[in-house]
Amino acid sequence: MTVASGVGSWPGTDAEEYAEAVRVVLGEVPDLPYVPELPGRGAAAAMTGRTLAMIGDLGFDLQPAGWRLTDASGVDHRRARSLLAQDLDRLEEQTQDFRGVLKVQLAGPWTLAATVERPRGDKVLADHGARRELAQALAEGAAAHLDDVRRRVDAEHIAVQVDEPALASVLAGAIPTASGFGRHRAVHPPEASEALRWVLERAGAEPWVHSCAAQTPWTMLRDAGARGLSGDLSVLTADDLDAFAAALEAGERVALGVVPATDPETVPSETALTERVLRVLDVLGLDPDAVSDRLVVTPACGLAGASPEWARSATRLCREVARNLSAGTGTEER
Repeated sequence: MTVASGVGSWPGTDAEEYAEAVRVVLGEVPDLPYVPELPGRGAAAAMTGRTLAMIGDLGFDLQPAGWRLTDASGVDHRRARSLLAQDLDRLEEQTQDFRGVLKVQLAGPWTLAATVERPRGDKVLADHGARRELAQALAEGAAAHLDDVRRRVDAEHIAVQVDEPALASVLAGAIPTASGFGRHRAVHPPEASEALRWVLERAGAEPWVHSCAAQTPWTMLRDAGARGLSGDLSVLTADDLDAFAAALEAGERVALGVVPATDPETVPSETALTERVLRVLDVLGLDPDAVSDRLVVTPACGLAGASPEWARSATRLCREVARNLSAGTGTEER
């Protein structure tokens, strides 16, 4: 059975809106709900800060230029940890009867290395030892975070989505230096793969990698241990789709981002979106019935930039497209 889910982020700026996001996710995508993220609450709740909150072996603080590696945790790092714990408390309250598959998200080692600064400035990406240390600390932090979630939620199992929107730029040497006049050297694929493997191996039985960026090295990610691929269908090339097809044929999950992530001028119909997915499967030579139970339908990217109304509508639309794919429909208006 094809299921619906989401990428992770959600609109909202306070605790009440977070609780509502959890309710909507559990109600609209019950077969594969996810832990919502509300980056509108500030840097402590955004992707980087939320992931740094999971890391207990290193200290971080928030500077005007962004997050920085420090000797001890600063007030903003402690706030990020507190906010994450409060969010998990709210999740625990609403999942007392949940027994299915739950998805959690965290930023990957290369996105962190490209967004976090060293103590004396410039990105962790500039220092081979620092980026190795950060990746290893992230692997341990991810494992500890998963243990915490498992204690709170009696899920059948947990899928872990590692977000790597910066990976393609890291490999291409396109991340700007602190001055903005230069670019950090490209990281070689073997090193990139090794760091990813550390994290994915600690991410449990179903580690995914998600990216909305073009030129994401999907085959390398599978080789590093990803057992789920999640991307925006509109930026996937023929080679990317071949990697997704290989994942499906190997029995792994593939999440296709097909529903607009921000309020569209014209709302697409569930039939049009279903047919779009079916056309892709046809081009790849895949039988929809044979791969249906490994497909996941999501928005194209996170929903943080959407209105609350569209976030709910997009989530509902994902569920309807997944239902159509499971039923083998899509050629007629329902």
